[in-house]
Parts: sequence; structure tokens; C-alpha cells
Amino acid sequence: MKKIVFLSAALLYSSIAFTQNTNELKYNLSPDGKCYIKATFLNQIWARWNQSNPGTTVLGRPEDNTFDIGLRRTRMQLYGQITERVFFYTQFGMNNFNFLSQNAGNRKLQAFFHDALGEFSVFKHSNALKLGGGLTIVNGLSRFSQPSIGTIMTTDVPVFLQATVDQTDEFARKLSLYARGQVGKVDYRVAISDPFPVQTNGQTPPAISTDATFAGYGHSKQYQGFVAYNFLDKEPHTTPYMTGTYLGEKKVLNLEAGIMYQNDATWRMNGADTVYDDMLLWSAAVYADMPVMKNKYAISAYVGYFGTDYGKNYIRNNGIMNPANGNADATVFNGAGNAYPMFGTGNSIYAQLGIRMPERMLGDLGTLMPYVSYRWSDYEKLNDPFNIYNAGVNWLINKHQAKISVNYEMRPVFKRQPNGDINNTSQASSVWLQYQVSL
Repeated sequence: MKKIVFLSAALLYSSIAFTQNTNELKYNLSPDGKCYIKATFLNQIWARWNQSNPGTTVLGRPEDNTFDIGLRRTRMQLYGQITERVFFYTQFGMNNFNFLSQNAGNRKLQAFFHDALGEFSVFKHSNALKLGGGLTIVNGLSRFSQPSIGTIMTTDVPVFLQATVDQTDEFARKLSLYARGQVGKVDYRVAISDPFPVQTNGQTPPAISTDATFAGYGHSKQYQGFVAYNFLDKEPHTTPYMTGTYLGEKKVLNLEAGIMYQNDATWRMNGADTVYDDMLLWSAAVYADMPVMKNKYAISAYVGYFGTDYGKNYIRNNGIMNPANGNADATVFNGAGNAYPMFGTGNSIYAQLGIRMPERMLGDLGTLMPYVSYRWSDYEKLNDPFNIYNAGVNWLINKHQAKISVNYEMRPVFKRQPNGDINNTSQASSVWLQYQVSL
């Protein structure tokens, strides 16, 4: 018995020791490594200065600007290929944890399961058709609706593309049944999702009004689909997450489109009648990520057009890891801190561009990747379209595993006018530093 235990321990140690050489925590279940269990960790630490929206208060005190330190994301993953056909994936962690973060008044209640799914490959040794279900980010709208956040180029994803985040989902995840796969150059995914009631998102639902909000009566399923045509290299298909940038390690050029639909998703008042609106969100985009000049440089670029119809005049303000919790100026439509009209019924364009500099530009300390992003949105509820600008640079110390990023953002500030109009009257800025460590 002692010999068996000793041999088992030796095999486990040798397997772990072998995978450590490739910067992985991976245990092989088969000699060829095709069946395995793998663990990963990610932490994104933010230090941020924010120019507050007019009228902002923090714990009752007026603040023109704020400085805060927080954990944007902390995640642990455990997943693996159990057999040639069976795959599982779990992710546990927390988001947006700063000095104001509380869950039911308790700062210790933050972490939760983001993903818990099981998947079956219909065909051996092929990604043509995978059937799965569980709590998952498999999504229909765009690649940034299901992003691999450890590989994003900008310091944050365009969150407006996680279209129902923390309203009828759990941080963009839903209970779903799905099919995904790759057939030739086509990468696809379709899903039927069972959205959560808006009453369970931890906030008091807004009172029904003449503007659409997520319905508090009845329940219907969501139907989603996403397709990408890979003109050049195929993208990886191990997990449902989609890579932000490959840093020149692949040559990718995609034409992408997505859709999300839910019957009677929102409600509103029309006179004395309660009216229900369907939610229909769609996108069309181009994504390119590839080495240039014999991999001396690498470029990453994306541009997409988005139609987001949640129902008449739907609008939702949101501030990422908001450093404030009050606003004393009732004319400021944005609300407190760094919030702005992030989601709404209307049309949007989003684009980003980055250039990875030569890989050994800084010697043993890696290289740099500057980037810019731009968003234009025209929402039905607002009288003015608006623009959001971001510019920053990644210091890729060890690619995505260790990187320091700095980002500048300019966002709109909207105010209510005496005649009822909501106009873009000024701009506000934020600057933040991120340190990402991942394994």
C-alpha cells in the first residue's frame, strides 16, 4: 500500500513539475495530455482618479473628484477535458471591489460562481459541434459580450456590449443550453437562456413608467446566436470565451455578427395601460489581430455597429466600480461618481486599435502596446448623441501574465433641461492604473 501511495505521489509531482515549466498548473489525465485538469488565477488591481459628475457625494460629503483603489476582477478557474468528448468549466471570483463595495451591507459577501458548465463533443477529435449547458457566458451579441478578460487590449471591455449585465443575468452569465463549434472557417454559437428575474439583482427595481425597464411580471426565454467567419487562422475553441488580442501569436481576420432576442422583456406605461416590449439586439463587426513586418510589430483592430432595442426609451446609467454613492443635483441625469448612460435603446459604433511594439523593446522587461478606443451612441431617450474616448498603453512585462496598464477616459455628462430634454452639457475624465497578474 505504501508503495502505491508513493508511486501515485511521484506521478502527481512529476506531472505538476512538468507543467510548471510551461507556466501552467495542469495535471494530465492521459499520457498524451489531451485529457487534463487545469487551474488558473487572475487579479486586476486598479488605482484610479475620477472627475466626479456634478453634484456627486461620497458618504454624504460633496466630492469634485475621487481617488480609489480596488479589485476590478479576481478570478479562479478550474476546467478540463475529462474524456475525449467530455469537458467541464468552472470559474469563481469577484468584481468591482472597492471601499464602497457591499453586498447586503456586508463587504465580505462578494465572491460567487461566474461559470459552471458541462459540455459534450458530438464528434471525436473535432470542434464541429459541442453541446453544453449550465451557468455560462455563451452569448449572442458580440465577441465583447463573452470576452476573455485576461487577454483584453484595453484596460476594460466595452461593458455596454454585456447588454443585460446584472439586470437579468449574473455578471453577464445566464443559465443556458447551447451549441457551439467550428465548421471550416465558420465559428458559431447558439443558445437558449433562462434569464433571472430583475427583482433578484440585489437592487430595488425602478417603478414602472413611460420608459421601458426590465419587466417585473411574467417570464420568457432569451434566444441568442453569434457567428464569425475566420478568413485566416481559426481562433481557439477550448472555452466559450473570446480572446481580446493574441499579441502577434496568431493571424486573425474575422467578419462577425450576433443577435439576442427576448419576447416581452421590458414593460412601460402607455396612459393607463401596461405595454410590453420585445428586446432585440444585433451587431455586425470586423476583427483583425495579426503580426506585421515579420512579427516586429503586431496590430489589433476592431470596429462594430450595434442596434440595441430594449423597448421604448430604455436607458440605464452605470458606473464601473463606482467611487461615489450619491448626487445632490437633481438636474444631473448621469447620477453619482463616474456613471453615464451606458445602455439604451438606439444605435452605437465601437472601435479600437492597438499596436504591439517589438517584443524585446524593453529587454527582459518586455514591451509596450499603446491603444485607442472610441464609442459613439445615439439613444432614443437622450436629445444628443455622445462620444466616449479612451487612450492608454500596456506595459507587457510577460505578455498578458504580468502587465501594467494606464488608461485615460473621457465620458459625457447629461443634464435635464426645464423643458424635459436631456442634453450632453459637458465632459468628465478618469485616469486609472491597472496591474494584472494571471496564471
